[in-house]
Amino acid sequence: MKMNNNYDVIIIGAGSVGVPVALFLAENDFDVLVIEKKASPGQGQNKKAIGGIRATHSDKAKISISQESIEVFSTWQEKFGDDIEWETNGYSFPAYTVEHEKMLKELLEIQQNFGLNITWVSKEEYLEIAPGISSDGLRGSTYSPEDGSASPYLSLNAFYFKSKEYGADYVFDEQVISIKKQSNFLVESDKKSYEAPIVINAAGNNARKIGKMVDLDIPVQPDSHEGGITDGVQRFFYPMIVDLRAGPGSKNYYFYQKENGQIVFCITPEPPIEGTDSRATSVFLPQVSKRMIDLYPRLKNLKVRRTWRGQYPATPDGFPILGETRSKGFILGVGMCGQGFMLGPGVGKLLTRLLTNKLSVDDKENLDSLSLYRNFGGEEKFK
Repeated sequence: MKMNNNYDVIIIGAGSVGVPVALFLAENDFDVLVIEKKASPGQGQNKKAIGGIRATHSDKAKISISQESIEVFSTWQEKFGDDIEWETNGYSFPAYTVEHEKMLKELLEIQQNFGLNITWVSKEEYLEIAPGISSDGLRGSTYSPEDGSASPYLSLNAFYFKSKEYGADYVFDEQVISIKKQSNFLVESDKKSYEAPIVINAAGNNARKIGKMVDLDIPVQPDSHEGGITDGVQRFFYPMIVDLRAGPGSKNYYFYQKENGQIVFCITPEPPIEGTDSRATSVFLPQVSKRMIDLYPRLKNLKVRRTWRGQYPATPDGFPILGETRSKGFILGVGMCGQGFMLGPGVGKLLTRLLTNKLSVDDKENLDSLSLYRNFGGEEKFK
């Protein structure tokens, strides 16, 4: 830790986004401080992530960012020796309605044009990929084999220690209470004051609160989602399975089998459950279990080990908010809509290029499309 409190960059939030941003900035010789109100890194929504990592999105910017993330996750152990439980198990979006088949095939063309390795597989091919899944009404599926999964705990821990090796500083149990713009930003916590010309808001659920400290209204509203995990059984399928069909109280749900045999699952409530209540409910497990067993009867005898509840810091259109603001030097890495774990390393690399003046034409287009000042009238198809 430095003797003085002056830095090149101050990052607010040591979570799925803040830690990888610190990692790549410190690697590029920025003097970085990360301020976190919790006792250690990754104690917000990162530890509640289910571990899926995909570039299968409906938007060029998110596809590009996620492809960079996958490059980081998939090569981490080879480069640095840390086993973060990366596995290239793929993602699949099976279609059981004419409407979903049409939408998925239309998006597939767009996704392929943006460089995503994704194909349409027939009903028969998909039944080999996910043996035992219901064939009743199955029309086929998209399949992106390079998507995968990793451990949110091990990954963030590896990113954290590597960022410290590069020189990043962290303070924990400190809550930011004000940000004042002078020649630099004066960031005051409940314990100390720090100064830097650049501040990055990576505060997750608290993004809006932090934004108000510099007179910015950032449209991020957390909503709650629940997840669960079973005991391990012999491996019988690989890809993440995303069922896009709506059901009572839910928009969609998704699950995959880890290498150790455990099934991890989550559901998207409809309507959204706004707020930051993290208490698990009695509604979730019966709701998601029925849907999963109807789709995949082989799951019916599995024992659920635990369930939990976390938040998706959501935006009106389902896309992140990244980049510069009209408060010069105040940068955003917020509104990940529950995808901070998969997007974090790519966001870290993109914001590092922004601050080192190395943006490509594609980078500039991506940041424009994800700017705070965009029209929020779009819609992410794969939220």
